[in-house]
Amino acid sequence: MKPTNILQSLLSVGAVLMLCQCEKPSSSTAADSEAAPAVVGQSAVADDVSQKDVVKVAVGSPAHTTLVAAVKAAELVDVLSNAGPFTVFAPTNAAFDKLPKGTVESLLKPENKEKLADILQYHVAVGGYKEEMLTDGKTLNMANGGNVTVSVKDGKITLNGSATLGGTVVASNGLVHVIDGVLLEPAK
Repeated sequence: MKPTNILQSLLSVGAVLMLCQCEKPSSSTAADSEAAPAVVGQSAVADDVSQKDVVKVAVGSPAHTTLVAAVKAAELVDVLSNAGPFTVFAPTNAAFDKLPKGTVESLLKPENKEKLADILQYHVAVGGYKEEMLTDGKTLNMANGGNVTVSVKDGKITLNGSATLGGTVVASNGLVHVIDGVLLEPAK
């Protein structure tokens, strides 16, 4: 037998074996599928040893309960629990309080989920932007496709002229910069 024929035979046998391994008997019943646990994402991984991800950092902060409620309502917990790196500009509860009365409550309604998700994604940049990287005039591309402009004056970092950085927490999948205002995209 020629070497090429041997190789072809081995490949054919390998392909048949792979097909046999992929086919599993279908003996499950409706009761089995009802008892199966719900599929959950990265946020459901139990880990009390490793450094917290950006979501767990926010969850652990009493100053960010409104942000956490919004991230849950927009169903972004699993997305932000992934590997990243992410830079999250995290408005405090006081920042949300500056919005017109009823705004947060309205955004938390299920029918406004897409709008809420868009606003929250405007607070997330893909990549790890440390404070020293946030230089005057820098433009950051945000997860929703919008842009945020950084200003630095007298050592204070401001985003879009409306939110000032108040501190930074390093997370396992990025950085959380605490800000004192909610970022709203400029009208297009």
